[in-house]
Amino acid sequence: MADRKIYPVVGMHCAGCAVSIEKAVAAVSGVKSATVNYATEKVAVELDPSIASRKTGQARQGGNLVDQLKKAVAGVGNYTLVVDQGNSKSQVRNSKHEGHEADHGHDEGHGEGDGAHDHAQMLKEEEMRDLRRRVWVSIALSLPVLVGAVMGWMPAEVQFVLTSIVLFWAGRQFFTSSIAEWKHLRPGMDSLVAMGTGAAWTFSTVITFWPQLLAEVVKDGVYFDAAAVIVSLILLGRYFEATAKKKAGAAIRKLLELSTKKARLIRGNKEVEIDVSEVKVGDILLVKPGEKVPVGGEIVEGATTIDESMVTGESMPMEKAVGDEVVGATVNRVGAFQMRVTRVGGDTVLAQIVQMVEEAQGSKAPIQRLADVISNYFVPIVILVAIGAFLLWWLVIGQGLVFGLVVAVTVLIISCPCALGLATPTAIMVGTGRGAGQGVLIKDAKALELFGKIKILVVDKTGTLTKGKPEVVAAVCFNDPENKDKCDRMQAMVAALEAKSEHPLAQAVVEWGKKQARESKEFRKYFESFSVVDFKAIVGKGIEGKVNGVKVLIGRPGLIEERGYDVARHQKEVASLEREGQTVVLVVVAGMVEGMIGMRGELKEKSADTVSKLRRSGMEVWMITGDNQRTAEAIAEKAGISRDRVMAGVLPQDKAKKIKELQGRGRLVAMVGDGINDAPALAQADVGVAMGAGTDVAIESSDVTLVGSDFSLLWQAKRLSEQTMRIIRQNLFWAFFYNAFLIPVAAGVFFPVFGLLLSPMFASGAMAMSSLSVVLNSLRLRAVKL
Repeated sequence: MADRKIYPVVGMHCAGCAVSIEKAVAAVSGVKSATVNYATEKVAVELDPSIASRKTGQARQGGNLVDQLKKAVAGVGNYTLVVDQGNSKSQVRNSKHEGHEADHGHDEGHGEGDGAHDHAQMLKEEEMRDLRRRVWVSIALSLPVLVGAVMGWMPAEVQFVLTSIVLFWAGRQFFTSSIAEWKHLRPGMDSLVAMGTGAAWTFSTVITFWPQLLAEVVKDGVYFDAAAVIVSLILLGRYFEATAKKKAGAAIRKLLELSTKKARLIRGNKEVEIDVSEVKVGDILLVKPGEKVPVGGEIVEGATTIDESMVTGESMPMEKAVGDEVVGATVNRVGAFQMRVTRVGGDTVLAQIVQMVEEAQGSKAPIQRLADVISNYFVPIVILVAIGAFLLWWLVIGQGLVFGLVVAVTVLIISCPCALGLATPTAIMVGTGRGAGQGVLIKDAKALELFGKIKILVVDKTGTLTKGKPEVVAAVCFNDPENKDKCDRMQAMVAALEAKSEHPLAQAVVEWGKKQARESKEFRKYFESFSVVDFKAIVGKGIEGKVNGVKVLIGRPGLIEERGYDVARHQKEVASLEREGQTVVLVVVAGMVEGMIGMRGELKEKSADTVSKLRRSGMEVWMITGDNQRTAEAIAEKAGISRDRVMAGVLPQDKAKKIKELQGRGRLVAMVGDGINDAPALAQADVGVAMGAGTDVAIESSDVTLVGSDFSLLWQAKRLSEQTMRIIRQNLFWAFFYNAFLIPVAAGVFFPVFGLLLSPMFASGAMAMSSLSVVLNSLRLRAVKL
């Protein structure tokens, strides 16, 4: 498998920049593939180990592979590939959390530790300040040129000076980037702007200082105002676009802001405040009320309530005690506690969430391929169209040199493919960020696109439709059920004996017993006074022991029957509970079958409603489980799933085969499971959805992770996919329509009939607005109802 790294790139300002950088990086020896995302301003690089093993080894020592990547990026323009200069080990390392990152949570496989991230942010902020200065200077100088040219009171020589400052200081990036683009025979947007404004400036300069050279063909004045205003409008458009893109990337910044910088380390009897980056696995930390949990760990002393809404989306705080897991960046509400560190750096849940969102934002959806192909050939075609239009109007139709020049400049300026390049990635960036804020983590853009097209949804039962932790839902006394004291005594015996077992069903009985004790004084009297001896677990069948000297046996009906007790007389009661999807155990006290306990993983609150919504949307919803048919059908009926779409008695290793069978129908299939036992099925499905709080297995085996294990998030994921694709289609339509309609208008196609001809200044404004409109349309995803 190829190593994957993600690096920030500073200096990109159009879709053409991304194409040039992508080609340059992909050409570096040892690079298997490269993907540049203009919206996120990052490059994702995959190294082929079979080619780059020696180079990778050198790079891990701070060697030359990263230097080659930086050189390749800088060679195609005024761009900077940002790496962590303070930690060379983070530059090239496998993405499987090989080391320890600082508190922002980037794993080292990203190629950007905190140093790289902070350095990139610093460079981008500096770039924004510089762009803002150049925008104000260009506007301040362009307005007098425009007004002076229109009113006729500014000499051409003064216009030349002011316009030259605008072009070659404020707009210098167009010309420097254009030189690099032509050097590599990859002309982009900067080349179009440089050619257009440069032609207008050159023509006007010749007319101003050497009018005799064009006296025979030129009757009109100079076009300094057009060149100056075009640069000002394009710079202003880029500033607005950069500001809007910053809002589009707010999700990652909000996630990073969740982390804390400091931790309270316990050393002996002392409390020492240290940077989170210095925390190691095994350290004991103190967390006080109101503070954020620094990293992932386990409580070893104290009890509290934790606000885990950052991870689960649930507003209710969770009670935590010794032995419970706590997640980094969650908020400690009430009590102080000590925790043993189990996760640091890239292994923390927050780091994994950030990593997943970043990788999704940097990936490309299948729908983007067409836009990429068009962008690749677009600029050369536009240059040919501009040259053709210039020659046609000047030499063939005979409208004159100036007319032909104006048409050519307008074509060059209005043809920016930036809207096309931004159409998909900005929507993906906002969509995946919105999903992360809702608890829906999407691994890549492909999954985001496909999920809305899913026709068959296969849902695992336990932990997905139902709560993963079973609960007691029935407690029945067979003999003299009206005698409450007798029933309380028998049931308290059951709870006391089960307290000695570690089986999940036993824990359910114990929790039920504690609840009964809180609600009933009589039950509590028995429960607290009983003592257990001679405890014995009968593996897979039940338990037995003596409670206050009385022999008690608890087990499945088969075990009770094996021991020679009469089960047949209670068969109807047992079957009744099993038809409701309950697991039944019988209770034998002093040689008599006294009662039964029914346990079940209750259906999650929103499961039925979510299944109903999915079915109404046209999805086939199937349930798959290892439970018996009767139990499975009972749960399916409650969830609103048809009995003929229940696959029961399926072993974990056979679930992937069932998914494959459904895919054989030629329809897209999604699988929803817990991300552990269902990993093969999740990988087989067209889209795998894992329920769970961002575990390693869930992230590795699935395409989508529902962080809070809330089944209703499945509906939100579907809606998010549909709404994101809707925005992308709108963006692509606008981008295609803009270029398809306005380029012919700019070339003068409608001039002979309608007298319609665009001015270069209008073209520059329209070009800026096209890119800005796409970004703003994508930002609507932040408010769309899911």
